[in-house]
Amino acid sequence: MISDAKTPKLPIPATRTAGKLYMVGTPIGNLEDMTPRAIRILKEVDLIACEDTRRTLKLLHHFSIHTRPPSSHEHNEMPRSAELVIEMEEGSNIALVSDAGMPVISDPGYRLVRLAIRHELQVIPIPGPSALVASLAVAGLPVDRFEFLGFLPPKKLARRKALRELQGSDKTLVFYEAPHRALEMLTDLRKTLADRPVVVAREVTKIYEEFLRGSASEVIERMKKRPPKGEITVLVGPPTESETETSSESAIGDELERVMEEQGLDERAALKVVARARGISKSDAYRQWQAEKSEV
Repeated sequence: MISDAKTPKLPIPATRTAGKLYMVGTPIGNLEDMTPRAIRILKEVDLIACEDTRRTLKLLHHFSIHTRPPSSHEHNEMPRSAELVIEMEEGSNIALVSDAGMPVISDPGYRLVRLAIRHELQVIPIPGPSALVASLAVAGLPVDRFEFLGFLPPKKLARRKALRELQGSDKTLVFYEAPHRALEMLTDLRKTLADRPVVVAREVTKIYEEFLRGSASEVIERMKKRPPKGEITVLVGPPTESETETSSESAIGDELERVMEEQGLDERAALKVVARARGISKSDAYRQWQAEKSEV
């Protein structure tokens, strides 16, 4: 039997500390909005996960950050998330950035955050610019209660259906929208939610920053003369009592489309259903519908 005194002592392996996930906000336009803390974190982490390597490399080059960024596009977010979590469990610190603004806000990253939390990894926010918050701050609309809805569906029927679901909301509503769909979206919004106060924030913090304020009708007319370009945020104020009444009276065309879509009826049969629901004659419903169409 070998005595304890002569038993060789093996080195105790060091316990590796798990890495952290940093959610780093980056500028939405003006590079001066990059915070010193964000720069420091991006220099210190082992990896930077991003949407588009080309966009992120430009940002890193500007601030002399030499950390190598791996691509983490939305289309391969699920497998990349698992790989990144494994790296963090092995001790790597990782920063997640989007092309602009705070990660996850209408951008990829949700799966990575959820997976990191599930694996009990620390997720740390490094706050930065956001078109949502910046636009709310200068809109001049009530912000004690607001709802962020991201992008509406691109197809007209689906978009109008989504807007109809907001008819009872008394909050300020905030949307992101593509510039080529902004005019069509506002037109549907006016028909569905009435002529509410609207702010269209364009190219926030960039050279051609612009804020269009007014009723939905007024903003639509201005946009017809000069179609918007660049990044668009649309803010819609809550309805007044008179606007709520107008909405319920003037949305007959929108309601007609809904009945046709949901019940599979033709135009004539759907008009009869809508007229009955409103307690008016079919001919009166038809006249109101034609009046609505002439206003668009």
